[in-house]
Amino acid sequence: MEPVIHLRGAVCLLGRFPALAGVDLTVERGEIVMLQGPNGAGKTTLLRLCAGLQTVASGEARVLGVDLAADPTPVRVRVGLLAHATFLYDDLTVTDNVEFWTAAARADVGDARRAMQRLGLGGRLADVKVSRLSTGQRRRVALAVLVARRPELWLLDEPHAGLDSEGRDLIDALVVEAADAGATVLLASHELDRAVRLAPRHVTITGGTIAADDRPGLTVEADRAP
Repeated sequence: MEPVIHLRGAVCLLGRFPALAGVDLTVERGEIVMLQGPNGAGKTTLLRLCAGLQTVASGEARVLGVDLAADPTPVRVRVGLLAHATFLYDDLTVTDNVEFWTAAARADVGDARRAMQRLGLGGRLADVKVSRLSTGQRRRVALAVLVARRPELWLLDEPHAGLDSEGRDLIDALVVEAADAGATVLLASHELDRAVRLAPRHVTITGGTIAADDRPGLTVEADRAP
């Protein structure tokens, strides 16, 4: 079976700067993988690359069997990216936002209501405009969108940020459930204690390259071998 993520010498440029400077990474279906590394190491760029939102300057990049260098468009409806920006419409209600993005991903709109309930967004919050929500509530709405879309690949950039303890526990439960159902999860987090417990595999990225990968039976040097 083809890996969900297969990167070989992948290079991504931000202007002329190589945010990714030759990344080799393979992730199989159902894995939960944590990306760790300092700010500016390339974690967010790597997640955006896998979401089909970052251009591949050179190298090989395949996600869900899609050649991102040729055309990343087909992969975008099959992945879910939780980024620092929520991409929500401030002038729409919680319900309108979740249903709009769910429909845009060609998912079952009925899943939108179920996701909202799971994220604690039912009742009075359902009809509140996003502009009136707290940071944590907005984060929950973005999570509800992701859950409702049922993506094959979850890409989470600091997923615990802005959430209280209950919300963080819920994130962890959702990630485990998604992986158990066959989805793949790639997450970047500075909350190492929590993320380490959540993800069996840890990948360290430094200076736009993979510095360490504790995938069983793999060394970084071996992964780069032809």
